[in-house]
Amino acid sequence: MTLIKAQFAPGIDKQTSTYGAEGKWVDSKNVRFRTGLPEKIGGWEKVVNKNIAGVVRGIRAWVSNSGVRFIALGTDRKLYIYSEGIFSDITPLRRDNVALTNPFTTTSGSSTVTVADNSHGFSVGDFVIFRNFSAVGGLDMNNEFEVKSIVNTNSFTVQHTSSASSSVSGGGGSGNLDGLIPVGTNVSTFGFGWGVGAWQGTGRAWNTPSSTSTVALDATYWSLDTFGEDLLAIRNNDKLYRWDLSAGTGTRAAAIAGAPETNRLCLVSSPDRHIFLFGTEVTIGNAGTQDDLFLRFSSQEDFNTWNPASTNTAGTFRIQDGSKIVAAVRSRGSILVWTDTALHALNNIGPPFIFGLSQVGANCGAVSPNSVLDVNGVTFWMSQTAFYMFDGAIKKLPCTVQDFVFDDIDSVAQGQVAAAVNTDFNEVTWFYPSNNSNFLDRSVTYNYLENVWYTNDGFTRTAWIDRGVYGAPYAPKYNSTTLPNNEVIMGVTEGSSILYAHEAGFNDDGAAMECEITSGDFDIQEGDEVFLCNRVLPDFKNLTGNADVRVRFANYPASTNTRDFTSTITSTTKFFSVRGRGRQANLKVSADAVNDNWRFGTVRMDIKPDGRR
Repeated sequence: MTLIKAQFAPGIDKQTSTYGAEGKWVDSKNVRFRTGLPEKIGGWEKVVNKNIAGVVRGIRAWVSNSGVRFIALGTDRKLYIYSEGIFSDITPLRRDNVALTNPFTTTSGSSTVTVADNSHGFSVGDFVIFRNFSAVGGLDMNNEFEVKSIVNTNSFTVQHTSSASSSVSGGGGSGNLDGLIPVGTNVSTFGFGWGVGAWQGTGRAWNTPSSTSTVALDATYWSLDTFGEDLLAIRNNDKLYRWDLSAGTGTRAAAIAGAPETNRLCLVSSPDRHIFLFGTEVTIGNAGTQDDLFLRFSSQEDFNTWNPASTNTAGTFRIQDGSKIVAAVRSRGSILVWTDTALHALNNIGPPFIFGLSQVGANCGAVSPNSVLDVNGVTFWMSQTAFYMFDGAIKKLPCTVQDFVFDDIDSVAQGQVAAAVNTDFNEVTWFYPSNNSNFLDRSVTYNYLENVWYTNDGFTRTAWIDRGVYGAPYAPKYNSTTLPNNEVIMGVTEGSSILYAHEAGFNDDGAAMECEITSGDFDIQEGDEVFLCNRVLPDFKNLTGNADVRVRFANYPASTNTRDFTSTITSTTKFFSVRGRGRQANLKVSADAVNDNWRFGTVRMDIKPDGRR
């Protein structure tokens, strides 16, 4: 008998076949690599047992001047502030304190209530708040509701949690309505236009709706930054909003008067504090002049002055490479700006131009607004076809899972890609949607210190903040079937997000977290002879609870005639017996019980030649 050691290089390699990946790992779930060894990732716990409405696609953490910690979270439905265990709805209003007289009509036995409101402008899914009304049909209407249907331009319906006791109209004459800004879209969709061909021509007729498209429309995302201790927020293609922290969490964000009203992104330069708006209006206040490649910046320390003049430091630029500005971050004393095709840098050069714009690279655009991040002056991002970094020079990252990721990613929903950094473990992760998925459902991680890659199926977050303001990474997860419970919203239909603290234990919020890693096939004696294995000696650097080790034997790379042997390993296990024959083998390590945790070392196999059969 001979003890053969099977050793595997760190990281996951999906660029070759399972047989071609000898000496490598080929698949993983909830596993990371640290100092070359695979281990189970840290677990997560709810920050607070409250769900907020919609999908979070914008997050920002900061500390007030008085030392109070805040997190802003923007969803497709609302804008929230989280602070010290409490979520507050700060979603801007588009209609404020509108007086209505006896607006409600009920039907006995029905929970649907019709609301009379001239020129309301609402759409299905929008949120309205009723205040100071008297009960009607036995229903208290002083609450927040989701608009259920549009009857006409002057009326809409909402759905109460109870059924009316009578058919009646009323509500009193002293009530008021607040209307929140229109809700966005939680998924990316194709844009379907209208025919412009000749009347009865060979193509699609004029004014005929299209049933196909190649143009993907963005899901709703938020661009968030701080101006001093105040929050600045833009929902894509919307106004610039400011939340005044000094006014308290009971107040809402409000549009900045005089600022451009249609914008894609915002960012505040540091330390000079100019506010940058990307994909904004050429003529302020005229939405029809929005240019996806146009950017402007305010006068220094002034969010009310946007038109350049000799008496201020406001300015404008138009980027030439690409079709739209996609993302922007602060890095290395610059503001880096990505279009869908290129990377540019904005640098403060002083008067008279204030900022200078230069192109850093081409054919390296960002795939989504949240696909870029800066890690201590080094920027990482995901493009439509590859991964990149910028540390003063653009570098395409060699990636051992590149084909797997980019063949798998959904081309419509790729604009939802969200990047995350976990500096405690030197990891940059991209959460992405797999083929035919409307939401993020997979992730790929790059360990930038050890230069290895690993993938994960099922571990998803829609936004992420690293440890810093809070003592752990915080990230929200969306559930399409769980309704929000942070605030009472009657008739709400869409799902919700919950905020988790990560690297907390080794469980999925108290439940078991599955983890596994699988090796490529490895030969014994170059695969020339069939071998017999009698014992397997696994080596764990750390093992808490149990882990399952499976060894699979086969004669050929594509063979379906395999022989599997699995044993549950504890900290006292020295070896387990098998009776496996084959020309090659592979290894799988897994665990799926509460509090199980492991860090794997290597494996030795007790083998002897068994002939050329």
